[in-house]
Amino acid sequence: MREPFHMELDRLGGEVAEMCELVAQALERATHSLIEVDLSLAEQVISDDVEIDARRAECEAHAFQVLALQAPVARDLRVVVSTIYAADKVERMGDLARHVADVARRRHPRPVVPEELLYRFAEMGRLGAQAARELGRVVLNPTTPRSEAMDRADDRTDELERELLAALTSHDCDYDVRTAVDVALLARFYERFSDQAVSVMRRIDFIVTGEQVHGSP
Repeated sequence: MREPFHMELDRLGGEVAEMCELVAQALERATHSLIEVDLSLAEQVISDDVEIDARRAECEAHAFQVLALQAPVARDLRVVVSTIYAADKVERMGDLARHVADVARRRHPRPVVPEELLYRFAEMGRLGAQAARELGRVVLNPTTPRSEAMDRADDRTDELERELLAALTSHDCDYDVRTAVDVALLARFYERFSDQAVSVMRRIDFIVTGEQVHGSP
């Protein structure tokens, strides 16, 4: 009976990993739409978010089916419940990518971000997609040694958010209110995207090692 159960766990991990790739692509496209003022790409991210939501629902339904049919206990139970947690967090990452695209679409054809700040958003988009893909790798094989790439990406994203907020609040800032609000919101969306990935990673670490890692996400 344990072999079929572990096959189901592998399937669940694969479903979450696929979601991780979808949200990585969503953030990349949303960032491109923001930087290039690309309306069609922003609209694609927004419409594709429905697929990510559907994947989360399917993953949760599968997890509940495993709980009902296999009645796991102890560590196995934590693994299945954590899959539900992971699917919810990754779906939230998709929502955050959609929020970026929403801002780009709402302001089109006007650029949202001042040109001198664009490189920070480009880097935040790259780091967020990197974190999502690293999470997908770990979800597929939780017992493999994890790299420190996600922690570094999260730290750098936090640093970039602080830099953006400092630029908005400096004494010589001459951005209009709408621009300042948009930039602050966008920075927050990217920061939260990264935090969701770290939150799932810490849950996986706890299941594998039994050690609770404390932190902000």
